[in-house]
Amino acid sequence: MPGLLRGVARTAVVAGTATAVSNRVSRRQQGRWAQQEVQQAPPQQDYQAPPPPPPAAPAATTMESRIDQLKELATLKEQGVLTDAEFQVQKERILAG
Repeated sequence: MPGLLRGVARTAVVAGTATAVSNRVSRRQQGRWAQQEVQQAPPQQDYQAPPPPPPAAPAATTMESRIDQLKELATLKEQGVLTDAEFQVQKERILAG
């Protein structure tokens, strides 16, 4: 029986040592590969944001567009989305613009 325990213990030590060595080799190899990737990667260029677009000129509101907006407001009022007070405020805003 002591010979059997000694054999099992020896196998466990050998297997544990092999696992530890294998893990260390794997980590070292991964580190080397990561270093190679960093060295082989092309240098990153500085990113420059494109210039902002020029401000848009205010669109001239034509009478037709105002009428269309008023029609939409009337539809919203009929559907109950807008109250009478909200409708009046928006109508005045459209007519003043």
